[in-house]
Amino acid sequence: MKVILDVKDSKASFVMELLGNFPFIKVQPITKEKALLLREIREAVDTVNLVKKGKFKARPAKELLDEI
Repeated sequence: MKVILDVKDSKASFVMELLGNFPFIKVQPITKEKALLLREIREAVDTVNLVKKGKFKARPAKELLDEI
């Protein structure tokens, strides 16, 4: 299982050291930019799922491209 934690900068080194002491946990920090990208992708997937359920109205791609 993969988990993303959001830790205050002041406590990050403590949490990284703590998790690194468990032999069954692999610690791999990610950059703030990658964390932001993952969050935006998750939000996009959530929006697509809402559209599929009919709880959010989507715009046709043609309409979006015509605005550009």
